[in-house]
Formats: sequence, structure tokens, C-alpha cells
Amino acid sequence: MRVILRNMGQMTAEEKMTLIEMCAHKGMRMTEQRRVIADVIQSAEDHPDVEELYRRASQIDPKISISTVYRTVKLFEDSGIIERHDFRDGRSRYETVSDEHHDHLIDLRSGEVIEFRSEEIEKMQEEVARKLGFKLVDHRLELYGIPIDEK
Repeated sequence: MRVILRNMGQMTAEEKMTLIEMCAHKGMRMTEQRRVIADVIQSAEDHPDVEELYRRASQIDPKISISTVYRTVKLFEDSGIIERHDFRDGRSRYETVSDEHHDHLIDLRSGEVIEFRSEEIEKMQEEVARKLGFKLVDHRLELYGIPIDEK
């Protein structure tokens, strides 16, 4: 089985503009604080929750409030620009919506979220849906585990 790990955080400058461009395309008024929050989300190499987004954004602009981050995240999510994940740790985490589908493996010990893609898994899911009389239009796969070498 071939598994491709998704390389987060190594986007070109053009790709980093995508989130702000999507906001503009959807007609959002982009205040400076929204731009900061969008940049923080776009450059995240992990799946931060609102509190972590606030911590990072307030390092850039100390005037940003936690309520501004909550409202902006809600606006971005409702607009389909970012996606919320609940990885069983009681926190909602966020990432930009991507054209490239990927799945997640969550380390239950560290909380690390590893993004990956497997053509075999994708084909198997489509085949299961087809055999049950469905056309697969969307899915989400989250695997939970602990490192094999951990005792």
C-alpha cells in the first residue's frame, strides 16, 4: 500500500494568498485583524484550535481579542473557507479547505495529527459505496493510534 504524507507548511507565496483571496471572492470585508487571522490559519503546520489561533494572532497584533478570533473562525467556517475537525480531544481544530482530499491519523498519546493520502483506501471506499448501491460523493477518514515502538 502506498501512503503519501501530506507536506504541510511548505506552500508557495501564491498558495498562502489563497485564503485571503477566497475571503475576497466571497465578498467578505477583510479588516486587518481578519487578514492576520487568515494568515495564521493559512500558515499553520498543524490543526490549531481557536485558543491557539488567538495566541498566534495576538503575537502579531496584540489588539486582537479572543472574541474576534471566535467570530472570524465562525465566519470562515460558515463560508466554507476553513474546515472544523473534532479529533476526540474536546477541542475543535481548524484547517483550510483544500482541493486535494486527505485523511488524518491522530496520535492518541501526543495529539499530533498526521495528514496522508492513500489511493488504495480511496478506491476501496468507492468500491464499498458502489457495492452497496451508492455513488460516493464525500467522506472523512480519521484513524486513531499510538506509535508501535511506544511501550
